[in-house]
Amino acid sequence: CRIWLTNRVNLRSSDVPRVSYFLGISIYMYWRDHAPAHFHAIYNDYAGEVVIETGELLAGKLPPRVLRLVNEWREEHLPELNENWLRAQTEKEFLNIKGLE
Repeated sequence: CRIWLTNRVNLRSSDVPRVSYFLGISIYMYWRDHAPAHFHAIYNDYAGEVVIETGELLAGKLPPRVLRLVNEWREEHLPELNENWLRAQTEKEFLNIKGLE
């Protein structure tokens, strides 16, 4: 995971695209990131890598309620997330994905 946490979340690179934001949760994807296909969810001082296909927490830690919300969002946006993963492999611009309402 390319983020580190202190009193608040900081990103090591200013060029990390945020693809969605909802209910205080930021969703980021990195270009040419490692498999399996995943995205990064950040909420307050928590950060986790979530597998696109299964919703499994690959690394990091998210509060249970936040992980449930992230997975609800993930299920609604699987096609866009998969498209963004493909775009990430060739460093194409990411799609912005609508958050939960």
